[in-house]
Amino acid sequence: MNPKVDVFLSKTDKWQEEFEAMRTIVLECGLTEELKWGQPCYISHKSNIVLIHGFKEYCALLFFKGALLSNTDGLLIQQTDHVQSARQIRFTNTKEIWSVKQQIKNYIFEAIEVEKAGLKVAMRKTSDFEVAAEFQEKLNALPALKIAFEALTPGRQRAYLFHFSEAKQAKTRAARVEKYIPQILSGKGIND
Repeated sequence: MNPKVDVFLSKTDKWQEEFEAMRTIVLECGLTEELKWGQPCYISHKSNIVLIHGFKEYCALLFFKGALLSNTDGLLIQQTDHVQSARQIRFTNTKEIWSVKQQIKNYIFEAIEVEKAGLKVAMRKTSDFEVAAEFQEKLNALPALKIAFEALTPGRQRAYLFHFSEAKQAKTRAARVEKYIPQILSGKGIND
């Protein structure tokens, strides 16, 4: 048990009992406990295996390479279409957690084996993502923008492509593109 996680749990208002239950189960699997990204994170062989986190409507165990785990019982959930690797098991109370204790352990042991085997999630390439027509027009019209965009890291490129293409109206997509042109030309990501 990591003292930093003890402090985190002592300050948690919501999901405290649920976090304690998940922590107990995870620690029974022999993982190392750390606090990363402000959340309890559990590690094996220097690799992140599972994270405990809470949201407004639920708390969850997040398996970093959950997409590689066998989800025969359907407990693992993909948070959004954009999440490629991680999968969650969601809970709203401790009874739900304890009722699937063995399944949780099975997923943890499988995730450890995935790490030991060195398996990697095949991530989609930036070229696999849709480029909003409004952004493509600007890339074609402004060579400097195209050069600057291509110089960004793949993660930054994908963040822009997601943001631009998720708007439903052309007017909104165009406004988003215009707003971020200076940032792209500065070599910055959407959240920099």
